[in-house]
Amino acid sequence: MPKRKRRPAATPVPALLDAPENRALIAHLREQATPPDGPGDFTLGPWQLHTHPDLCDRLSELAPRHPVEGLYGMPVLTFEGVAAVVAAGLDTLLVRLPALPEGIEPARPRPPLTDGEWRAVKAYPSNCTGAEGTARLTALIREALVHARDLSRNRPRY
Repeated sequence: MPKRKRRPAATPVPALLDAPENRALIAHLREQATPPDGPGDFTLGPWQLHTHPDLCDRLSELAPRHPVEGLYGMPVLTFEGVAAVVAAGLDTLLVRLPALPEGIEPARPRPPLTDGEWRAVKAYPSNCTGAEGTARLTALIREALVHARDLSRNRPRY
């Protein structure tokens, strides 16, 4: 089956690139970023997509009214410029939260990001039904977006 070409996403808003809360994430993703190798490559903006296209769709499904931004080939959900959720690889979501709530199935850690404030979770949990897993992950993403909002609003203003 031939590769589908993913439509380029808009360039990330400057607030995402400028927010001090995103420095570690941006440095990590920039280090892994690669331009497309050929016309059949999946892309997200000007970068080769480093996430399975089905996982991009899953992220959109879990946060249907929230725009997905591209950041160095990775789909990201943000709130007021602070990254809250990143879709990574085949089946992992990275969520920015102090801790995971009960009932959320963790995924394999993704150092160096998961050594700090990011938590890896399975985008397709096996510890519950499909509908229940979707509901849990939707709530988790909402919680991560609220946490990103709080980080943004509690930032010292100069």
